[in-house]
Amino acid sequence: MEQAFRYRFFPTPEQDNLLRRTMGCVRLVYNRALAARTEAWYEKQQKIDYVETSALLTAWKKQSELDFLNEVSCVPLQQGLRHLQKAFSHFFAKRAKYPRFKKKRSGGSAEFTKSAFRWKDRQVFLAKCTEALPIRWSRPLPDGCTPSTITVKLDASGRWFVSLLVDNPGIKPLSPSIKAIGIDAGITSLMATSDGQKTINPKHFNRKYKRLRQAQKALSRRQKGSQNREKARFEVARIQASISDARKDFLHKLTTQLVRENQTIAVEDKAKVRNMVKNRKLARSISDAAWGELTRQLEYKAKWYGRTLVKIDRWFPSSKRCGKCGYIIDKLSLKVREWTCPKCQVFHDRDLNAASNILAAGLAVLSSNAEEVCGANIRPNRHSSKGQLRNSGNRKKQKLKE
Repeated sequence: MEQAFRYRFFPTPEQDNLLRRTMGCVRLVYNRALAARTEAWYEKQQKIDYVETSALLTAWKKQSELDFLNEVSCVPLQQGLRHLQKAFSHFFAKRAKYPRFKKKRSGGSAEFTKSAFRWKDRQVFLAKCTEALPIRWSRPLPDGCTPSTITVKLDASGRWFVSLLVDNPGIKPLSPSIKAIGIDAGITSLMATSDGQKTINPKHFNRKYKRLRQAQKALSRRQKGSQNREKARFEVARIQASISDARKDFLHKLTTQLVRENQTIAVEDKAKVRNMVKNRKLARSISDAAWGELTRQLEYKAKWYGRTLVKIDRWFPSSKRCGKCGYIIDKLSLKVREWTCPKCQVFHDRDLNAASNILAAGLAVLSSNAEEVCGANIRPNRHSSKGQLRNSGNRKKQKLKE
């Protein structure tokens, strides 16, 4: 199993200068290649792939005004073109939007393959660098693991990070468990589980909202291009980074616990979160909950440790369906957190009932083996979502009367 280990490091002035120049060159090559591909398509209706952009890079290095491209390692430049090709592949497959130009204020990154770094005595020596990177080893690499790819990143708050990608043989499946769980993600409670537990939403953004608002207000009042504006921008970036770090740390601990304790995990597919955030009243809360990141972590950790993750179709009426008799009510607004089934008179907590229904649908998918487990759809593709899994006894009676 491939695993990335991320560490923070504090470069020397020489390393800082070289890495910043490398990231600047990577950004320049990426943006020029993106502009060339866009211009070729809209003006000449021609497609440019990675091979042609690589040839363009060779030509750019020969130009006198771009001679500084030869002062840095060529590997990160080529990797940047590969990343652009991958971004276009995702765009044509409708998995992402059109690639955007990189900005300097967002930081930057540079990827080094084996030909551009040296791993000696458990130290990292990058190309063009004479000294090892001063990495703060918060945890050691697994014994016998050698990095295959190293990525250096500078975030918007000015922090340096290095990620070492290794093939870790120490990742082994956990002992089998008989426990299965369904998860319903929400806002008030970050998630409700089918075993009757609710996890409180920590709302990391709200805790630092006032401080962030003050910093953003101070940034807007600074003159553009001034040193004070740059200091204010770093302050905003630091607050945003602390919010992101707290959110990821909480999700990592939560998902690790779920994967260790359960053999089967059923979740609702949140692939269309970007459509949900169009609701202005809920956009901030939905983004802060990070449903997509929660599912992503569960997915790769389940693969690591031999667990089964089932994704239930987002149109499955988990909240409106009675977990006892299967009756589905027509409407259930977000304000209603508890309801009573009009058919069997069973009282339901909205979130816990949805989690139980998600688990039942996930187990049904596994037992039927009708589709692949990951990304499984609980209804045939030829059917619409309306009325699916609905108790249609009343409808049949109405049709007979008509």
